[in-house]
Formats: sequence, C-alpha cells, structure tokens
Amino acid sequence: MELKLRPAEECKYDAVSLGEIMLRLDPGEGRIRTARSFRAWEGGGEYNVIRGLHKCFGLRTAVITAFADNEVGRLMKDFIEQGGVDTDLIFWKKTDGIGRICRNGINFTERGFGIRGAVGCSDRANTAISQATPEDFDFEYIFGTLGVRWLHTGGIYAALSEQSCETVIAACKTAKKYGTIVSYDLNYRPSMWSAIGGIEKAREVNKEIAKYVDVMIGNEEDFTACLGFEIEGNDSDLKELNLEGYRKMISEAAHEYPNFKAVATTLRTVKTATVNDWKAICWADDKIYMSREYNGLEIMDRVGGGDSFASGLVYGLITTGDAEQAVNYGAAHGALAMTTPGDTSMASVNEVEAIMGGAGARVKR
Repeated sequence: MELKLRPAEECKYDAVSLGEIMLRLDPGEGRIRTARSFRAWEGGGEYNVIRGLHKCFGLRTAVITAFADNEVGRLMKDFIEQGGVDTDLIFWKKTDGIGRICRNGINFTERGFGIRGAVGCSDRANTAISQATPEDFDFEYIFGTLGVRWLHTGGIYAALSEQSCETVIAACKTAKKYGTIVSYDLNYRPSMWSAIGGIEKAREVNKEIAKYVDVMIGNEEDFTACLGFEIEGNDSDLKELNLEGYRKMISEAAHEYPNFKAVATTLRTVKTATVNDWKAICWADDKIYMSREYNGLEIMDRVGGGDSFASGLVYGLITTGDAEQAVNYGAAHGALAMTTPGDTSMASVNEVEAIMGGAGARVKR
C-alpha cells in the first residue's frame, strides 16, 4: 500500500488528534451506584490513540481539543502532560461558575467482571469541545505552518453536536489540503447521534468526512449505520466475521471512496467481561490481512482497547507502510492495553513487539 506521508523534518508533529477528552471517574473493582471514592483518569476515543502513539511508540503528538477554563480543565491538562502529549493546541473557553456557558465532560466507568459487563455513564452535554469552531483552532496554522504528518479523529467527536460535525469536516479538509494523512474511527453510537438527527444525520456527516479519509476504522455495524454498506449474507449472530463478505463490502466502499488506502477493524468474541477472544483484520490493496489471534485473553479493563488497536495500527503504517505488520502492531497493543486499568495504554513498544513475536507471560527478572 502507498501512503504519501509528509517528511518528518517538515512537520512539528508526527500525529495529532481532534476530539473530546473527558475526566474518567473509576470505582475500581466496585460499582458506580455504590461507590464512595473514585480514581480519576483522562480518556477519550480520539485522544487515547494519540497518547498511545507518544507514550508507547515515541512519536511527537498533540491534541486539538477545548476545555472550559476552570480547575477541572486544568486537571485535564495536567493529565495530558503526564502522558507527554503536547497541549499547545488546546483552546480554553471562558465559562461561568456553574457550567451554563460550557463545561468539561465527565465519564463514569466501571470495568465489569465475569458475567457482569462493563458499564459507562457519561455526562458530556454542552462541553467546550462540542461548541468549538474551526476559528478556535486555526487549522491553516496547525496543518500549514506547523505541519502534521497524521490526523486522527472519529465519529464520537462528530456526534457531539451540530457544531462538532462542521468542525471535524473543516479539520479533515484542511489536513488534506496540506498533505496530512487522515485516519477516522467511525465508532457509531446511536445514543449520541439521536439528539442531532439520528442515523440519517450520521450518514450525512460520515459520508462527507469519508471523502477525506485515508485509513478508515470500523466494524460492520459502523459501515452499515454510518456509510450504508452491508455484508451480504452475514448472520449477525455469527461469532466469526464472513471475511469474503467483508472484503466485498470494503471493496464496494473503496470503489465509492477511492481515497481509502486501508480499512481495519477489531474482532472480539466476548465470553465474559474478563475473558475475550481478540484479533483484527486490515484491508489494503484489495487483500485482507489477519492479525495473530489472542484467544482467551484475560481482560482487566476493556475500555480503550479499540483505541489502542488504532494507535498500534497507525504506528505500523507510519513506520513500515505494511498493512500486515500494522494490523499486528494494533492487535498486540490493544491486547496489552486491556490488561491494565484506565482508558490509555501502559505498554511499551518493546512489550508490543515481544507479544507480536509470541512472547509469553513469564516473570521478567
């Protein structure tokens, strides 16, 4: 496959993300409904990818986001800085004392265990990033003057508001104008789109965004809901994806969107909340590449596993240009990320490559 990346020496950043970053409040092994204390983390679908690209893989990264200018916003900035991600592109939005003008998003997340699935309860309406406009960020300066090799964004951010729909499209257009590669995770959430027009709005927006995407990430449901493509003859109850049907669906999508250079998805069979089968596939050059399978993977915290897959995939594409290598980086990184708490990865590139090579879980001394 051919991805024409901008030369690293021309760009301040290897990769940036555009999206919402929330304060995650985690009751640990307990339940949200009975908790008396929570551990605080940062997290968000688009941010998790870019943090992994720096913290695990060592790339130069930054976040394009907005926070209400208050103490919670400053806490979020501190979390991001601890992860080594550049915060210079954050837009600080003035707010009042009670969040009427704008606020920062909160996400309560319990991990689940055994037969009890993970639970998320978000509180994210009227956030600063949902109101942000292209002028708040100056995309011409970011992509033109500073220079960015890769932009990652996604459908969770796009679904936040009518304004976020417009802002993500403007970002993608400007990125492509300056030769930045764009990856996009469809991440269809019907509950989020329902407030701004439902599936019809999701298709309208995502079909426009798809025109500017080089690397599209999403499962069958995402492609059907967001872009209107379906796998013929696939039974939704099947535990294994119909690979030939998937290839045909993606080929159809690539015919409509010839800008797609790669399409990838994770495949997860949930046996219990804490034991999953996990693998991934990537389409490129009209071929399907399958990652190594991680069957019986023991899960500590599944939230962010898909984002860490995307992070490894992007790293593999940037550094090798090889879809098979990239999907294996993604699957291994996602698997490792789910063995630690929080949205974001605590893995190192050496650990990822060792897992790709079949390393076991023996004690390292």
